[in-house]
Amino acid sequence: MPSSIEWTDETWNPVTGCTRVSPGCDHCYMYALYPRLKGMNVRGYETGPDDVRLLPERLHAPLTWKKPRRVFVNSMSDVFHPNVPFDFVLEMFLVMQEAAARHGHIFQVLTKRPGRAVAWWQEHERNFPDGWPARIWMGTSVESQKYAPRLTVLDRLPAPIRFVSAEPLLGRLDLTQWLEKGVLQWVIVGGESGAGARTMNLHWAQDLRDQSVRANVAFFLKQLGGARNKRSGEHALLDGQLWQQYPNAKGEIE
Repeated sequence: MPSSIEWTDETWNPVTGCTRVSPGCDHCYMYALYPRLKGMNVRGYETGPDDVRLLPERLHAPLTWKKPRRVFVNSMSDVFHPNVPFDFVLEMFLVMQEAAARHGHIFQVLTKRPGRAVAWWQEHERNFPDGWPARIWMGTSVESQKYAPRLTVLDRLPAPIRFVSAEPLLGRLDLTQWLEKGVLQWVIVGGESGAGARTMNLHWAQDLRDQSVRANVAFFLKQLGGARNKRSGEHALLDGQLWQQYPNAKGEIE
């Protein structure tokens, strides 16, 4: 369905439900949206947000989308959650590969579990004789320096476009070693939003912007965060400027 998430066009959720793994998950929007969707009797939300559910009837939806778009995969779950079988992940990737080839979509896969993504690839790489599908981007979430080692694990995946989502950004984050090594082609930054939102220091975002600029890596400031107004769009400014860059297929700034 069309998305209000600033860095994507569409969300595709063949899996729903997730479980928290680190402080960045504490106020996850999925937990806030889930009861509303359950109340609307939307398929996949009949139980509770911690119940990971597979929805195979949604698998082939991207094949019906004719206009090229960026697609955020499993915005209401995690592709590499332990309760998602590797065979189901393979089905998702095969659909993404075909839909990208047919219609030019870009699929954005974001996980907090890059180790399981590596294990999946090691098991199923043989199903992709041409290597990792070029239009499937692979990213991980890093909310503070403590979780930056997820990027070392992400580096073990041969995706041509790898990215980090530093949202909610909960502290100063130094990505220099991974930027200089070429692990990342895209840096997304955002504050926390919604009830109980923890404040993002603007200097943390400026620092990540400067790190990205020095490394010539695309930088996207999603929003500044806030309990009532997440300050996105034209309000997401750093030093009076919007930062909404994307990488191209070669990893260069568009």
